[in-house]
Amino acid sequence: MSKKKSDLQIGQLKPKITVKNLGLTEKQKSLVRLGLEDNNKVIFIAGPAGSTKTFMAVYCALKKLKQNDDLDLLYVRTVIESAEKGLGALPGDIDEKFNPYMVPLDDKLRELLPTTTSARTELIKSKRVQSMPVNFLRGASWTNKIVIADEAQNFTYKELTTLMTRLGENSQLFICGDYMQSDINGKSGFKDMFDLFDDQESQEKGIYCFSFGLEDIKRSAILSYIIKKINKK
Repeated sequence: MSKKKSDLQIGQLKPKITVKNLGLTEKQKSLVRLGLEDNNKVIFIAGPAGSTKTFMAVYCALKKLKQNDDLDLLYVRTVIESAEKGLGALPGDIDEKFNPYMVPLDDKLRELLPTTTSARTELIKSKRVQSMPVNFLRGASWTNKIVIADEAQNFTYKELTTLMTRLGENSQLFICGDYMQSDINGKSGFKDMFDLFDDQESQEKGIYCFSFGLEDIKRSAILSYIIKKINKK
């Protein structure tokens, strides 16, 4: 009897996931194939704004969570702000302070999970989906985790090193970044780390570097024009 009760409690902590069917481009399908391969442990995703970097990383993560009830999703971002002037200290505990930085993840969950269910709320309440600032990674060890590091162009090389060395058994890491949008005054380590692992030897070890281009921007036609114009400057 106690075993059945325990199984029920575990089932309640691990809500089932249904991911919307999407009409993906061939480029996006290529990324999904990389993301769903268990032997691929680290995937760098580079690309301009609106090219579906975070969206596809979350899509792959949810697909894997659906396949394996032992897995959880951890979303990691820096607390660096993209505005020229910061908002200052935010009130509350660490969860409340970091909550505004979860907005991109929350947007993707709303897009990818059925709107007719409470799946998104259940995933967050059960802590199957969590978030953490990169500042708090030291000493962490990830087991049974799909980790998405977003806005990685705002990570220093040292922070990316800390991030990648947290990876443990049965875990996978997506590192999403945009070379154009670093907010840390030339200290970004994203491109250097991307280039370091962009070789055949790394692929044989399960580390892949994937790039989206201007042609992959899906957010809007005007955004594609804006980025092309900025790149010509």
